[in-house]
Amino acid sequence: MILRQFLHSDPVALSYLFGCAGRAAAAVVDPVGDIAPYLGAAEETGMRIRYVIDTHLHADHLSAGRALAEAAGAEYVLFAEAQATFPFRGVRDGETLELGNVSIEVLHTPGHTPEHISLLVADQTRADEPWLALTGHTLMVGDLGRTELATSAEEGARALFRSAQRLKCLPDYLEVLPGAYSGSVCGRSLSGKPMSTIGFERRHNKAFGIDDEDAFVRAMVADVPPPPPQAAHIRAINSGLMAAAE
Repeated sequence: MILRQFLHSDPVALSYLFGCAGRAAAAVVDPVGDIAPYLGAAEETGMRIRYVIDTHLHADHLSAGRALAEAAGAEYVLFAEAQATFPFRGVRDGETLELGNVSIEVLHTPGHTPEHISLLVADQTRADEPWLALTGHTLMVGDLGRTELATSAEEGARALFRSAQRLKCLPDYLEVLPGAYSGSVCGRSLSGKPMSTIGFERRHNKAFGIDDEDAFVRAMVADVPPPPPQAAHIRAINSGLMAAAE
């Protein structure tokens, strides 16, 4: 398996390219900005991008997902019930996408947004069980995602609590590759370290460690930071409800 992590500073975000070198098949997750680096990384590693996946309809930046998918001749992937007006490949909880010897299992992890998904990635040349989890803005290093950008804060928090319980059941060793790090507006206590493990976050991530739902909701709806500038507008563009400015 080949994995490349892309750290962005404006906006603060993380993107990924990974795949199977032997079968020359790759996926890109949560692309931001210029699509050339993703196309270049795929070319350098000898892989063709088959899937471009957005973990959710973002509210803090314009997604490059559809543009990258078109340029690469790839399928653009969202959760099946995402409220988007354009064609996309809809995936559901438990569905698997294959990239040669690399597999991607979809987990529906709503809370940050209703359509949010996480991705469990396995390198089957090494083991059948997943090696890493791309968790978007659900579980990040040091915190969980804010919950009021697409629903009420309480409704989102209750959904996020259930998603967090699912993620807690994953093995301790599983690597967590989030969609944001310190400086992002989508979390409050984010670390500057752009990766972790389920076990470390279970022990040392305060929000992730809350096991009582009502206590969790109280914590998530307290001291909510200001929303990203033009959050509703950006999310509307990413869902196809509005056109981006030329």
